[in-house]
Amino acid sequence: MGELMKSALIELQFLPPISYFSLLCQYDEIVLERHEHYVKQSYRNRCYINTASGREMLVVPLTAKHGKVPITEIKIDYQQKWVNRTWRTLQSSYGKAPYFDFYAEGVHAILFQKFTFLYDLNYQLLSLCLNWLKWNIPIKESNQFQKSTLPPLYDLRNVMDDKNEHHKSNYYHPVVYTQVFGNKFVQDLSVLDLIFCLGPASMSHIQQSTKTDEHFDFGKR
Repeated sequence: MGELMKSALIELQFLPPISYFSLLCQYDEIVLERHEHYVKQSYRNRCYINTASGREMLVVPLTAKHGKVPITEIKIDYQQKWVNRTWRTLQSSYGKAPYFDFYAEGVHAILFQKFTFLYDLNYQLLSLCLNWLKWNIPIKESNQFQKSTLPPLYDLRNVMDDKNEHHKSNYYHPVVYTQVFGNKFVQDLSVLDLIFCLGPASMSHIQQSTKTDEHFDFGKR
């Protein structure tokens, strides 16, 4: 009998960092958590890019919610005109990147579609990035919330956040590539930085950045 397919249960993030994809490289299937409560100050509505001024955070503003709110009910706040601001920032930051013109239209189309819910925006952007990477990994969504999981479903929810940055070295090894700005390499930016700079070579770079540690148990963090 063959080995069981390893599935990664993970939250959706907004234009995730390279390490998100390096982590998923170790699994055969992605199961997106659609029954969690929204977690504030996380990668769910923010990412980091490289600009002339250095590392900069892009944020998707959200409508005010109180208490525990299901992730699929979190609405995007368009009163702050963040879409135009985000697009201008991407243009000024990556307009001279080797592959910006090739990929930019896809990002523009999704951002300006103006999804009501954050979950839907993130889902479409993740699908776009996986398509660019030519990564045909199956994607499913969770049917219900599970406090814990057992193999072959591995719980990677909230592994990647500011409080668990020290865990990153267990699954991600930054590999230098040529970026648009500066002489100092800025590691683990949004996958957009990698794709705009390396284009078709991006997936190979992610695989090189993947670090496997069989002794690291994500369930005990």
